[in-house]
Parts: sequence; structure tokens; C-alpha cells
Amino acid sequence: MAGYTKELLVAPDDLDDLNHVNNVRYVQWIQDISKEHWQTKASEQIQEEYIWVVLTHYIEYKSAAVLNDPITLETHIASSSGAKCTRIVEMVHSETKTLLVRSSTEWCLLHRNSLRPTRISDEIKAIFI
Repeated sequence: MAGYTKELLVAPDDLDDLNHVNNVRYVQWIQDISKEHWQTKASEQIQEEYIWVVLTHYIEYKSAAVLNDPITLETHIASSSGAKCTRIVEMVHSETKTLLVRSSTEWCLLHRNSLRPTRISDEIKAIFI
């Protein structure tokens, strides 16, 4: 499936008391790249009609990132069924290619006005292929 990639550099505000990237920051980055992927691929009309909410996050922390580390974030939709999809996000040190974090997040598509789950249409699936 068609993915989305972005680069970032670890900043002082990203660090915890051990001078590693804070776990909360990784969760924020997972959410941010997921949202950016949606906003980049989906039309304004689709974005005005639907929103996504997180049902579950599963995160594996493989290696620590520190100040000034360059990180490549990649995301893609692994599967979808009914109103749910599973999105994978991987974060890799851009220079060493060391896997830092891998997450699998289950998202649910909601109709923006009713906030009710809605089946992921073929039109929306096609956005991510």
C-alpha cells in the first residue's frame, strides 16, 4: 500500500530525564504522521465528512534516540475491514538505519457529524493504495 514518509531531527524538548526521546513524544509523532498522511492523500471533501479515532496502540521500543538524531518516519495502512484499519509506523535512525520504534495502531473511521463508525469505502481505501 502507498505509504508516507517524513524526516525529523530530535530536539531538546523531545527528551526525557535520561536524555532519550520521551515515550510520549513517540506517541505524538505516531499520531502526527498518521494525520499528515490522511491530510496529504484525502480530498478536502472526504476530510470534511470523516475523521479517524484511535482504538489501540501497540508500540515496540527497539532502540533509543538522542538529541540531534535524524529520524525517518514511515507509515502505511496494513489492513482494513469494516470501519477499522491497522496503520503501521516505523521510526528509523536516518544515518545508521537502526530501527527505533515500530507501532501498530487500530483506527476507526467516524462520520464527522454523527460521530458514528462508518464502513471504510472503496474510495477511501483507494487513497492509500
